[in-house]
Amino acid sequence: MSTEAMTEPSAEHLEALVQQRSHGRVRNLRVFVQDQGLILQGQTSAYYAKQLAQHAAMEFSGLPILTNDIKVR
Repeated sequence: MSTEAMTEPSAEHLEALVQQRSHGRVRNLRVFVQDQGLILQGQTSAYYAKQLAQHAAMEFSGLPILTNDIKVR
């Protein structure tokens, strides 16, 4: 079975997967699924966690990141 035939994951499912991959380091994580890609929002204390979240979202969805608006504070 081709993975292209599978439906894309919901925003809530992606949020859970990204939180798991980033070990819960992104607070208030929101993933918005658009036609052309994903928008990420949230807050973290480390740039590394922002990158983990971005790569996990792309890996799990197969979609590009349109905007990574996870703030590092």
